[in-house]
Amino acid sequence: MKKRIEQAVNDNIRLKSQLLNEEGIKFISQVSEVIISQINNGGKVLLCGNGGSAADAQHFAAEFVGRFMKNRKPLPAVALTTDSSILTAVGNDYNFESVFLRQIRALCTSNDVVIGISTSGNSGNVVEAFKCARSIGAKIVALLGNTGGKCIQYADYNYVVDSCESARIQEVHLLLEHLICEFVEKAYIDAD
Repeated sequence: MKKRIEQAVNDNIRLKSQLLNEEGIKFISQVSEVIISQINNGGKVLLCGNGGSAADAQHFAAEFVGRFMKNRKPLPAVALTTDSSILTAVGNDYNFESVFLRQIRALCTSNDVVIGISTSGNSGNVVEAFKCARSIGAKIVALLGNTGGKCIQYADYNYVVDSCESARIQEVHLLLEHLICEFVEKAYIDAD
């Protein structure tokens, strides 16, 4: 048990430390700036993912609409993972790969940011959402794992956690999400 704990903690530290390289810092900076820019232009953030990544999408949206660390105006964000009637209707009437696609078609504009979270990078419903968002002209951000999978080719901004272990990937995604929230929030606190 001790060896496994040490391995998990050391992997976590190693993967999170990679955020300190040029690629990690650039990703956090660029994504924060594009979210601020799109919101200032009347856009919103639309988030999607499956399983634990669906929970991350909801958490991310909650930090924007509520607050992250400080009181400020609510920021427009919607987790496309939360409406069970839409998810089950679309899944039943069309297919599971369309559950986010249909919502992107209904809600997304060219001023929006679509954030997809996928530990494999191959979630079919996230890929379809990205394809649709690209045709609309929205900015696309991907938080991925493994090698980036199919999602990587559709994203304007992507960060791939170099691991095939979902738990470690999600731990890095959560830190990325929190850092992005912090920098986006700071822009609106400083503006008050």
